[in-house]
Amino acid sequence: MDAGIRRHDGLIRGTVKHQTNLEVTMPYDKLTELPDNVKDNLPKHAQEIYLAAFNNAWDQYKSPEDRAGDDDREAVAHKVAWSAVKNKYEKRGDEWVAKS
Repeated sequence: MDAGIRRHDGLIRGTVKHQTNLEVTMPYDKLTELPDNVKDNLPKHAQEIYLAAFNNAWDQYKSPEDRAGDDDREAVAHKVAWSAVKNKYEKRGDEWVAKS
């Protein structure tokens, strides 16, 4: 097993490749680690919301029994993160803006 793991605040974070070549994404430490489609489109505050929601969902939906449907843990965490952003922001044209 290859591991790119670093310890931060007592938590293990990083990327782990299993023998099946499946790459598991761990929670994000920084905004710069977010997916490009998030970094390139959302304002900073919305990125902060996304990061916090993703990390919380990653922890909350660790067990497949806690997830509805067949989505894997990462897919669920991304859906939760986008939902959290959409609670506070909306897309107007090509821009994400805070809801008034």
